[in-house]
Amino acid sequence: MPYFNPHSFRKTLAQLGEGVCKSPEQFKAWSQNLGHENVLTTFTSYGEVGCQRQGEIMRDLATPQQAPQSEANEIVEALFKRFRDSRVDMQVR
Repeated sequence: MPYFNPHSFRKTLAQLGEGVCKSPEQFKAWSQNLGHENVLTTFTSYGEVGCQRQGEIMRDLATPQQAPQSEANEIVEALFKRFRDSRVDMQVR
């Protein structure tokens, strides 16, 4: 069986965390699970972004993103639809 440096496993986990975590708080928790007190340890020791991935990220940043509709707007729209469907009088006073 070929030899693997023990840190190659941590590097794999750090890269997985970069893709899975959706917020800085989530990545901080991920980093702590790797045994790092400081999230910068995870970034500086294991957080290298490959050239190809760097290009993909920069292209994605250049593409205008549509802001996701907020949950509050979805709730309001659902309420209005329900009122309209049930024929409830929605007069504004």
